[in-house]
Amino acid sequence: MEILKYCKALGDETRARLVNVLLRYELNVGEIVQLMDMGQSRISRHLKILADSELVECRRDGLWAFYRASDSGAGRKFLDGIAPLLDGEPVFEKDLARAERVIRERTAQTRQFFESIADEWDRLNSEVFGDLDLRGEIISRMPLCEAAADLGCGSGELLALMASKAKSVIGVDNAPKMLELAESRFQGDARMSLRIGELSHLPLRDGETDFAVVSLVLHHLARPSEALGEAERILRSGGRLLVAEFDKHTNEIMRTDYGDRQLGIDKNQMLGWLETAGFMLKEVTEYNINMGLAVILYEAVKE
Repeated sequence: MEILKYCKALGDETRARLVNVLLRYELNVGEIVQLMDMGQSRISRHLKILADSELVECRRDGLWAFYRASDSGAGRKFLDGIAPLLDGEPVFEKDLARAERVIRERTAQTRQFFESIADEWDRLNSEVFGDLDLRGEIISRMPLCEAAADLGCGSGELLALMASKAKSVIGVDNAPKMLELAESRFQGDARMSLRIGELSHLPLRDGETDFAVVSLVLHHLARPSEALGEAERILRSGGRLLVAEFDKHTNEIMRTDYGDRQLGIDKNQMLGWLETAGFMLKEVTEYNINMGLAVILYEAVKE
């Protein structure tokens, strides 16, 4: 009986605590060990039991493994049914608070990485992209518009080109050093608005822009789908979104040397996220680049 399988899997306080956290976050084993303050072998044993019972899923990404609560199937229905019983328990609340700290630390580490390589970013990009003029490909697809936003603008190379097609341009990034470099490019140009913030909580109003681009940012995020949802929010009805992202790959150098959290994003996964966020796909274009990688451009419209 399915019900006995699920109840047996949750018949342990540690596994109940793990499920409570993984209902809200996708975490790698190291992060789970950190927040639970237990040995890795013990955590791995509990995760295996939960995975075997189909209450949690393991997503392999190169040499790393990420865990989250099951998204579908009978296991998900069971979790949805018991979720209200998890609210209010002090031990569960403490676990969620620790998980939030782990996420903040991860975000801070990513920010520090980009702060440290800001001056070298152009050179690093050229090593990966070779002859591909990705910014040119993006601009060629950008319509003339009133307001445009580069979400994860880095040091502002793309913003400068976007200004030729938009009356006002907004750049958002979470790394102050990157925004300082971007500001130095524009020397007080009134058309430019540089804002510090996270892509999961954009510092823009609903429907503030006509066009938005998210270029090679989503693979750095713990929850890329949230960023796409925010992109939908800040676009007017009929506004256009362009996403440039690495296709799924296995090159661990991108994680160790370039700070990537995920080794690209599977095309079908991206298409699903765009649809869920409220976008209608218009075109998909793929480019093979250096290091065995491929970049995919997704062009979509807010429905």
